[in-house]
Amino acid sequence: VSFTLLMLSSFQHALNSGLRRYHVAPVLCQRAKVAMSHFEPNEYINYEKLEKNINIVRKRLDRPLTLSEKIVYGHLDDPEKQEIERGKTYLRLRPDRVAMQDATAQMAMLQFISSGLPKVAVPSTIHCDHLIEAQSGGEKDLRRAKDINQEVYNFLATAGAKYGVGFWKPGSGIIHQIILENYSYPGVMLIGTDSHTPNGGGLGGVCIGVGGADAVDVMAGIPWELKCPKVIGVKLTGKLSGWSSPKDVILKVAGILTVKGGTGAIIEYHGPGVDSISCTGMATICNMGAEIGATTSIFPYNARMKKYLSKTGRAEIAALADEFQQHLVPDSGCQYDQVIEIDLSELKPHINGPFTPDLAHPVSDIGAVAEKEGWPIDIRVGLIGSCTNSSYEDMGRSAAVAKQALAHGLKCKSKFTITPGSEQIRATIERDGYAQILRDVGGLVLANACGPCIGQWDRKDIKKGEKNTIVTSYNRNFTGRNDANPETHAFVTSPEIVTALSIAGTLKFNPETDYLTGADGKKFKLEAPDVDELPKLEFDPGQDTYQYPPKDGSGQHVDVSPTSQRLQLLEPFDKWDGKDLEDMLILIKVKGKCTTDHISAAGPWLKFRGHLDNISNNLLIGAINIENGKANSVRNALTQEFGPVPDTARYYKKMGVKWAVVGDENYGEGSSREHAALEPRHLGGRVIITKSFARIHETNLKKQGLLPLTFADPADYNKIHPVDKLSIVGLADFAPGKPLKCIIKHPNGSQETIMLNHTFNESQIEWFQAGSALNRMKELQQK
Repeated sequence: VSFTLLMLSSFQHALNSGLRRYHVAPVLCQRAKVAMSHFEPNEYINYEKLEKNINIVRKRLDRPLTLSEKIVYGHLDDPEKQEIERGKTYLRLRPDRVAMQDATAQMAMLQFISSGLPKVAVPSTIHCDHLIEAQSGGEKDLRRAKDINQEVYNFLATAGAKYGVGFWKPGSGIIHQIILENYSYPGVMLIGTDSHTPNGGGLGGVCIGVGGADAVDVMAGIPWELKCPKVIGVKLTGKLSGWSSPKDVILKVAGILTVKGGTGAIIEYHGPGVDSISCTGMATICNMGAEIGATTSIFPYNARMKKYLSKTGRAEIAALADEFQQHLVPDSGCQYDQVIEIDLSELKPHINGPFTPDLAHPVSDIGAVAEKEGWPIDIRVGLIGSCTNSSYEDMGRSAAVAKQALAHGLKCKSKFTITPGSEQIRATIERDGYAQILRDVGGLVLANACGPCIGQWDRKDIKKGEKNTIVTSYNRNFTGRNDANPETHAFVTSPEIVTALSIAGTLKFNPETDYLTGADGKKFKLEAPDVDELPKLEFDPGQDTYQYPPKDGSGQHVDVSPTSQRLQLLEPFDKWDGKDLEDMLILIKVKGKCTTDHISAAGPWLKFRGHLDNISNNLLIGAINIENGKANSVRNALTQEFGPVPDTARYYKKMGVKWAVVGDENYGEGSSREHAALEPRHLGGRVIITKSFARIHETNLKKQGLLPLTFADPADYNKIHPVDKLSIVGLADFAPGKPLKCIIKHPNGSQETIMLNHTFNESQIEWFQAGSALNRMKELQQK
């Protein structure tokens, strides 16, 4: 109560002006007091508020609502007056909670510290899963990570204690699996500082990946803004069987929609086929929806979710959800912006790649396609696990395949690794024998962490530049994503297909039709796995890895050494000077795909996620310069010498010269990596002009005071050359929906003008004018 009063006072001017409303943690549900999580016994689910808001909006819109709309509109800050139009208006929302993984939590907490606020306003958690490098095996890798990252873990633990944030220690597991086990529930709105936060949609929640600045908004009690999403319906009929798995649903959808087909939309699965998919299988599908650019993905509440809630110790949540079930499923007759139909009975096992997660192939075709394209046929490594496929069911299906091979005297021909999704999964598969079966077939069990999926892989079996193939049950397969080798051809598929292919050692093996030869010389065929989706006994929780925040953390000290190479307190970005941006140099004109991995690489750079200046040394080092077709080689317009992108940016900053980046389609595709926006801002960038943006990255750029702009005519991309100078004209009259002009000045003295579009609303224009969203928050707080 005292904290609420303090914050109400801090934001009094904003309240009076109607610009901001302070958000108090959800009030007690009057019908039944059911905690959101057993880790937070005094934070209750508030379905009655959700119900009230849904009824208000349904009456206003006078039409049936999709499930996505029910949950999103059910969390509106002002349901009576909020303008609602799919794909156009910006919604002001009140999410229920925040989750942060350790790589992004560093910058999120540094920004929260900069805000000057004493405590988070909603339940929030930090999960240590990104900084553990796969090297020798689970226990050794975990010990090594704790030693190397001690300073960062200490910062996150003490910051969590001071500001009221729960802390999941290293070894606890991957953020999304822990959220599914402990925090997600039907109807929740959760935002997370990781692009695969939509994993929670497998339990019927609207769970959205964001940058750290967005998380700070929610933790500070400020309404969070989201462009009203369109809703793409995926109608599922039939029933999964045989080798077909939940992973194949999203691999198929990715092939249909491509990496940008879901941008600005929520993917809502519905239809009679839904009930044939397990809860964790639904989470797999939602998780990889990030690869099609979707805002999030969701399934309707059903018996499979109820079963999972009960098995994970949350039967009381399931009972409450039963009571409010009409609000946790779509209305009859609701309309989608687009509908895709998939007959699960006809769905074949898929494998997508290489180099992009939307290049879809049936497993039966991949061998022939690989031969035609010149991709390596032999599989060097098979990797199962990750946040996408590391459930008990996933591990069981893989173990069932491995057990058959062992019965015929076979082991994996390829190297084989296993990543449990959480400490609970690890402990349970050890108890139930799955882990030993996977070891016996040749597997190495890694730590409960992201590991190779995000590039945390100390790979020794090849040299950089060596052409090779790997198959994974992960979600992303961008160039160099897993091992920093641009010649690694990575394919994504289900865990059981990874296991079968690893046993065979080749892409030319189709487990549905092909035979293996046992140690006795006899041929045999692998049978499709058929295992329990949940353990017969209760889950084994394993080791206790959670740190509760104290009731009063005001006396807790958070240490950031001024000489640290891992952590750095933030300085406010400069405020807009009220003038047009004139004669900007072009740092780089990017050719082709430019993901957040290209803009701010992961892997060895993860250790600098809390130190903005150090990590800025990886700015755009993976992007291809259209001028010479090379990565990390751009012309310095002031010296005419070619050099690394970060060095050139630092030189321009030193000389007081503003610069811009010109990009291609779907710029910033991939993770929620806020550093991809922080780094160009820190090094003097002002404008990013592209044909189109990925949703999260566009928002992140706005939050940091940059101008993400798009060509009104995409063909104008070809009018700009790396040696030109650019001026953005019309900023004095910057307004929502009003295009800006760009004057292109060519070296020969000629000029031409093109039009640029933007998606800024009024409050986002204020972010730009203040220098960043954090600066704007502090202005309001000071008022």
